[in-house]
Amino acid sequence: MSALIDWLEAGRRLAERIPYSIVALVARLAVANVFWRSAQTKINGVFEVKDSTFYLFSEKYHVPILPPDVAAYIATYQELVGSVLLVVGLATRLTALAFIGMVAVIQIFVYPSGWPDHILWFALLFLLVARGPGAISLDHLIWRRTK
Repeated sequence: MSALIDWLEAGRRLAERIPYSIVALVARLAVANVFWRSAQTKINGVFEVKDSTFYLFSEKYHVPILPPDVAAYIATYQELVGSVLLVVGLATRLTALAFIGMVAVIQIFVYPSGWPDHILWFALLFLLVARGPGAISLDHLIWRRTK
């Protein structure tokens, strides 16, 4: 039993040496990938929203308050711009909060059965809001220079 405890302790020490910056970078890239790919399904070319996207937002996605065409543009641009911001680590906490809002809308109004994916996205985004983007980010460079 003592050998097992020693082995587990060694594994814990090894895991604790993983820099948070690497964890945050992986979280940022994972979430950015999800939303970037989603945005790609919504556009024809450079920022031209597909007719099928307008159809989905008007007939299938029941986003509250916003008119369907406005919601389609906002969602598409948030996914495109937000993904880039997460990759480079700029305005990371604010971008993650915006994506948390988007995930909440998707979960509640669009795909309630998609919670197994949505909770994973939320967990990664929540980590970024709580702990920030890590040292491998533009946010880190900017904040370091302002101090």
